[in-house]
Amino acid sequence: MQDSLLTLYKLIVLFMLNEVKFPLKRSQLFEFILEREYCTFFPLQQAIGELLDSQLIQSKTVLNGTQLSITEEGKSTLKYFSNRLEPSIQEDIRNFMGQNKLNFKNEVSIQSDYFKSTSGEYTARLFIKEEMWDLIHIELSVPTEEGAKKACRQWKEKHEEIYGYLMEQLL
Repeated sequence: MQDSLLTLYKLIVLFMLNEVKFPLKRSQLFEFILEREYCTFFPLQQAIGELLDSQLIQSKTVLNGTQLSITEEGKSTLKYFSNRLEPSIQEDIRNFMGQNKLNFKNEVSIQSDYFKSTSGEYTARLFIKEEMWDLIHIELSVPTEEGAKKACRQWKEKHEEIYGYLMEQLL
C-alpha cells in the first residue's frame, strides 16, 4: 500500500477522534470510513494499529467493544498535518459527527461489564460516564453469570430510569 494512502487513512481517524470530546467505538469509526469507501477493512485496521503503536490514539476494551480516543500527541500531529486532509473529507466527517454525536456519546457513555469474583459469584459493573468521570458506578453481586449478563443488558435499556430513580430518592 502506498504510504500516502495510509497517511490519509490515519488522518481521517485522527480527525474523527478529534471532533468529539469522548471516545468512539471502533465500530463507529469503521461504519463511517467503510460506508463512504474511503478505504477497505484491512488498510483501516493497519492504520489504526500504527496509530496505536505510535501512541497517537489509545484504546480501551469494554464489554461492548473497543473504544478509541486521540492522545495529546495525536492532536499535535493532526494540527501539523491537517492541511493534507481534503476540506471535502473534513466537511463529510463534521456532518457525520454532527448527525450522530448524541447517539455515539450514548453508546460510549453507558457501559457495563462483569467478572467472576473470588467468592465464586459474579459482579456486574454498571456505569454512566460523562467525559472522563463516572456519573454513576454501581456494582451488583449476582449468583450466576447469566444474572450478570442480564443486569448488563438491562442497564443498557433502563439506565435513564434507574439513574433518575436513584437521584430522586437520594437527593
